[in-house]
Amino acid sequence: MGALRAAMVGLTVVVLSATLSGCSIDSVIWGADGARVIQTTEELVDDMSTGEASGLICDESVADLGKATDWVGLSAGEPEHFVGDYWEKQAVLDPQWSINLEGLPEGLTPGSTYPGDVFYRETDEGLCVIDIAWSTLVDVG
Repeated sequence: MGALRAAMVGLTVVVLSATLSGCSIDSVIWGADGARVIQTTEELVDDMSTGEASGLICDESVADLGKATDWVGLSAGEPEHFVGDYWEKQAVLDPQWSINLEGLPEGLTPGSTYPGDVFYRETDEGLCVIDIAWSTLVDVG
């Protein structure tokens, strides 16, 4: 029980430190760049789920943006520096960041597709979406 209590106290100190210093908890966990990717992704999801044209799409983007209902219920997951070993199709697009999307849009059935990962390129103006990988819901029953 002592280790659990120490962990809770440590977590509380980190959260309080982040709050008092004006940093977000995302900045503490993912660093300033990772937190920026998370915030940009939340903005993208908000734009896309309301059907608004997002200013976050790169001019040369190859992303299939889908429709507004594809984005409802999604949120930013875990950002990471892009690694082309797994994402060969996206590697040629020169993204610097990728982030998975969490949650599922309402009404999906096995075989339905939804936005699963977003790929960002760094520009002088900030991050822009260069591609989106779509996932397929599988029936695990």
